[in-house]
Amino acid sequence: MTEGTTLLRLARIDYAAPGIHLFDFRHPQGEALPPYAPGAHVDLHLQGDLVRQYSLVDPAGVDAVYRVGIKRDPRSRGGSAAAHERLRVGDLLPVSAPRNHFPLDEAAPHSVFIAGGIGITPVACMVQRLLALGRGFTLHYAVRTRAEAALLDRLGAEGVHLHVDDEAGGRWLDVAAAVAAVPDGAAAYCCGPAPMLDAFEAAARARPSLCWQVERFAPTAEAASAGGFVVRLAASGRCVPVGPGQTILEALRGAGLSVRASCRQGICGTCETGVVAGTPDHRDALLSDDEKRSNKVMMICCSGSLTPELVLDL
Repeated sequence: MTEGTTLLRLARIDYAAPGIHLFDFRHPQGEALPPYAPGAHVDLHLQGDLVRQYSLVDPAGVDAVYRVGIKRDPRSRGGSAAAHERLRVGDLLPVSAPRNHFPLDEAAPHSVFIAGGIGITPVACMVQRLLALGRGFTLHYAVRTRAEAALLDRLGAEGVHLHVDDEAGGRWLDVAAAVAAVPDGAAAYCCGPAPMLDAFEAAARARPSLCWQVERFAPTAEAASAGGFVVRLAASGRCVPVGPGQTILEALRGAGLSVRASCRQGICGTCETGVVAGTPDHRDALLSDDEKRSNKVMMICCSGSLTPELVLDL
């Protein structure tokens, strides 16, 4: 067992679309699982030190299950390959409690979602919650072929716009136009491949009053590893030098400190740490622009320091 995880049993595997399976995890003794809000994800400890983050597909409810959707990526770094090729019903896996860095604003008068491919997984959870609440939404869901459109049975019909590249002459969804059409006061969300997210962010930043969020499955920048600064721990006053080629996480662990982390890429939020003094060099794909400017928290697995000393709430 790994700290912060619960041993869950893989109870079911369902086909969702070509290359996409749904994996259901339950407590071996049928106990309730920690609740979560739409947009949350869990860490699956697949084998050895291989840990991957996957979004929860369905809202939390009476059915005590964590259901995740995993696409078999031919360029897999090990995670999706391990899930599709090695996991079997009945297997026991350490699974983290849910974390949420992509929360749904249930009070928004209208919600607009833009999802591409497997990026539909957290969005499907959000849409189901809004359907249960009777709240209005618009979903732009882009796939390459119609067969790849997973989870359509969970999305309802009204407000869902399916864009199929192959049926549009190979043209991608016009993300900029979709963002420009978001009504004033609505909340906007995007999850999908990097080009879609980049287009969404560019269009969203052109509307300063727009409330928007993105969920990324891959890092947006190289980890800061230049070193040359000191991390001071606020609780003890101890100083830990961060040398060339090291991240803050590596330096702290090398000094014998137990610090929680998972993805080591700045996309999961496990290592989020409070900043007491100093200026971080933010490299994560989680914090908003405002959160980064505030310098109140940072992801120590990938971010560094722009000042000679960084005081952390550790």
